[in-house]
Amino acid sequence: MTWLIWRQHRTEVCVLGLLLGVFGIALLVLGTQAHDLFPGGPARCAGTAGAGETCTAAFRRLDEEYGYVENLLAAFYLVPVVIGAFLGAPLLARELEDGTWQLAWTQAVPRMRWLVAKLAALAGVTVALTGMFTAVLTWFRQPFDAWEGRFQYDAFDLEGLVPLAYALFAFGVATAAGAILRRSLPAFGVAFGAFLAARMSVALLARPAYATPLTTMEPVPAGGTKGQAGAGVADWVIERGYADAAGRRLSSTEYYELEDAANQAGTNLSQFLHERGIQRFGVYHPADRFWTFQLIEAAVFVAVAAILIGVVVWRVRRRVI
Repeated sequence: MTWLIWRQHRTEVCVLGLLLGVFGIALLVLGTQAHDLFPGGPARCAGTAGAGETCTAAFRRLDEEYGYVENLLAAFYLVPVVIGAFLGAPLLARELEDGTWQLAWTQAVPRMRWLVAKLAALAGVTVALTGMFTAVLTWFRQPFDAWEGRFQYDAFDLEGLVPLAYALFAFGVATAAGAILRRSLPAFGVAFGAFLAARMSVALLARPAYATPLTTMEPVPAGGTKGQAGAGVADWVIERGYADAAGRRLSSTEYYELEDAANQAGTNLSQFLHERGIQRFGVYHPADRFWTFQLIEAAVFVAVAAILIGVVVWRVRRRVI
């Protein structure tokens, strides 16, 4: 059984393994050079320690020399989706396209054992390949995480547990779509589209509501120092702005009116706001919620994947394919 599964899907596994191998080697080379910018390791420059002269210089060089790589990697949250969909789409669709299901399901191996073996093997390969991809990428991003934190979209979707959940979600959608559409390529497209729709909805609407964000206010300093009220560099700031002395948040129009008034009076804007009791507010999730949010989002996508796989098992058991 294992040998047959390998014969049927070795092309997909080898292609994915080769591409990820090339990708991993490139990241290891670039990552080693980026890590060398931090003699004591990137972790020493995380948080408030990153404001030191040595760390600031290292971060500046990191941005100048490797910032373009970070920008390119922002789109790599789709790699787990490609892995899951590429392995899941042909799982049933190829049997149905070629008509080999009529032979496979009438042999000594019961069709449910055949299905479970294929699901377990290919889901395992999906997790293994995605896990290796995530491990290399997480290591590469350590200097950037020390600088920006892990709550940024280009970090949160590439590290931790969610890449594995994304891959399993795509695997489940592609497998179910293949069982229904009976074609591998359309099933791949459906999985890709379904993930983009789900991920955008979750990232924009659900993720900020996984926990109640913290809100903080502080008076505008007369000296005009910049910063985010109450939020650290690694925190996820959802909203920030200005409020009056009573705590009522000011609209952009009201803020610009104050700015115009300060200009007309010929006074420093920060001093002008400070004298009127204007406050800066910040709504944010602290950095230590990273793993809590990872667990919640991963559970959502894995649960949907499990439901879809359950639909596939039901269809095969009922012989309605």
